[in-house]
Amino acid sequence: MESLHRYHFKTISEYHKLAGLPKPGHPLVSVVNMQDVKMPMANGQVSMIYDFYSIALKRVPDARIRYGQQISDFDDGVLFFMAPGQVFTVEIAENREHRPTGWMILFHADLLWGTHLAKTIKQYDFFDYSLYEALHVSDAEENTLNAITTQLKIEANTNIDGFTQQIIIAQLELLLSYSERFYQRQFITRKVVSHEILNRLEDLIGQYFQNGDLANKGLPTVNYIAEKLNISAGYLTGMLKSLIGQSTQQYLHGKLIALAKEKLSTTSLSVSEISYELGFEHLQSFSRLFKSKTSLSPKEFRESFN
Repeated sequence: MESLHRYHFKTISEYHKLAGLPKPGHPLVSVVNMQDVKMPMANGQVSMIYDFYSIALKRVPDARIRYGQQISDFDDGVLFFMAPGQVFTVEIAENREHRPTGWMILFHADLLWGTHLAKTIKQYDFFDYSLYEALHVSDAEENTLNAITTQLKIEANTNIDGFTQQIIIAQLELLLSYSERFYQRQFITRKVVSHEILNRLEDLIGQYFQNGDLANKGLPTVNYIAEKLNISAGYLTGMLKSLIGQSTQQYLHGKLIALAKEKLSTTSLSVSEISYELGFEHLQSFSRLFKSKTSLSPKEFRESFN
């Protein structure tokens, strides 16, 4: 029977202590060499929750990671982003000795206090990707990230002075910017996965429209769609922007206008009735959206078919 080990780390120092590492040079940020970690990794599962941010590039032979709802292996360069409170589970193969390699950056939200990154870190959608997938990096991309991480580690272990926070934040922002670039590349190179999700999205929206849910509930929210597809809202938006150049909201409006055109051109329903069936409480709202997308009012569009 598999054993499950649970760890909840409230501070970076707590992690260092259990992992058999020296005390961190800085209480709010640490760069860990995974080969130095001596944390028990027995057969079964190891589940971890951090009350701080984590960016990790790890390899663990004969082990898999459950990152939200998706299982990934550690064979290639895989970069994981975790926001405070997310769950990270490693599934360990039986009768194996596991010596992870790679690195992990741990940083507390308090480190960001009073900096530009404190406001912008939530804009990096990949911290929400725990519901779907991690970032697979190439050797060249990994070398770029390794160079930044090395500089960050040097600064975190240097005596703290008036420039420490500024320099560390600059290194973190640089790493996050490169990661954002690499994620956009992943949307392109992993088209099979992305198009599979897009097909499921088409089926989901088609069924939603056919079931009459529009009239009862209005347009589905981005969070509703992402939950049904088992991905994060951020990942859904990033994928659609990469594949079709639209946000989720733009995609939904496009589907709604296509259905409106169909009803206006093939049924005798009044514009008001069509507006209601499409989930609009007010006819003016429907007419305004339709004209913004087609340059015609619903009535003018219908008349163009007569």
